[in-house]
Amino acid sequence: MAGNPGDAAMKHALFVYSEEQLRYKFNDDHPFNQLRLKLTLDLLRSCNSISDDQIIAPRMATDEELCLVHDPDYVNAVKQAGQGLLSEERAANYGLGTEDTPIFPGMHEASALLVGGTLTAVDAVMEGKAQHALNLGGGLHHGFRGKASGFCIYNDSSVAIKYLQKKYNARVLYIDTDAHHGDGVQWSFYDDEQVCTFSIHETGRYLFPGTGNVNERGQGQGYGYSFNIPIDAFTEDESFLNSYTTAFREIIEFFRPDVILTQNGADAHYLDPLTHLSATMKIYEEIPKLAHEMAHQYCGGKWIAVGGGGYDIWRVVPRAWARIWLEMSGTKPQSGKIPQVWLDQWQPVAPIALATTWEDPVNMYKPIPRKQEITEKNQQMLDKCLYPIRNAKTADTSQG
Repeated sequence: MAGNPGDAAMKHALFVYSEEQLRYKFNDDHPFNQLRLKLTLDLLRSCNSISDDQIIAPRMATDEELCLVHDPDYVNAVKQAGQGLLSEERAANYGLGTEDTPIFPGMHEASALLVGGTLTAVDAVMEGKAQHALNLGGGLHHGFRGKASGFCIYNDSSVAIKYLQKKYNARVLYIDTDAHHGDGVQWSFYDDEQVCTFSIHETGRYLFPGTGNVNERGQGQGYGYSFNIPIDAFTEDESFLNSYTTAFREIIEFFRPDVILTQNGADAHYLDPLTHLSATMKIYEEIPKLAHEMAHQYCGGKWIAVGGGGYDIWRVVPRAWARIWLEMSGTKPQSGKIPQVWLDQWQPVAPIALATTWEDPVNMYKPIPRKQEITEKNQQMLDKCLYPIRNAKTADTSQG
């Protein structure tokens, strides 16, 4: 039985989960497969890194909460689609019934539960029940105000940020390390100076959604609060982490948020079938470490994390997402062999051989011939991304 966070003093971290989150399922052949949530939790349990009193069930987001971001007509269309009452023509207007976001029964309820899971995490942190909270069922960053996109029906991160603003009057820093650009969240707050978005992703030259250029900096009052680093295809660990770490540190120092929300897509990995990056498990050790450090340095520890992409659900996602919880909860880091009990449970149903160690093999792929060129291009993008912050600092110094 999942524990109630109010039963005791503040917990270090809480993990939002229920089997109901697995109902967000388009079809058996769709790459977006929420079985990865169960695989991750089972992996954590198999190494005794999570207890039942650290798990809280998600609630369902209300229509009013969804409409903090989404158009009421769109919410009604999603409801009708899930009941089989939306015509094909109307569905197409809302991005529903496409190859990316096929219609499935009860899709409104399943989607609203994922949003509500992120709001559950927000309330746990902002009401002092936990310093940090993780909802791996969230991270659906492509959803728009009136349209589904990229496997995402409702945009839980956008709703959560609006909710943080409205209920807690919080300045929010949103960090997105998914291989795909966090477009839906960026556009939701493109003219808002109280929300800062930072996305590091594979360049849109090769990958959906094709946005996230370095010159997308915001508009109006929000100009200067949108940051993007489009990295080159085949980017490896060292270059990825240099861009991520340098940008995160400089952006948070510039913005000084009240709370951090991180989106943790696990699809920058070399084995991911939908992307073209060459990262290994090393980045998934470092990404949450820095988020944790920065949350304590700038936000009194307030850190909410969600999932996102990740389409090698057997070999990559459970190991990558388990790292977030291990870091967040202050649990002993895992290394070496994956627990045999987990391998025995899941290998019989897995279509491929599971990874047997927490780390990736050293020579997982052949050397990338363009490594130096890729690294240099990524450094140029990093410098362009941070130029406004650095330029302003230089101006302040010279005037001082």
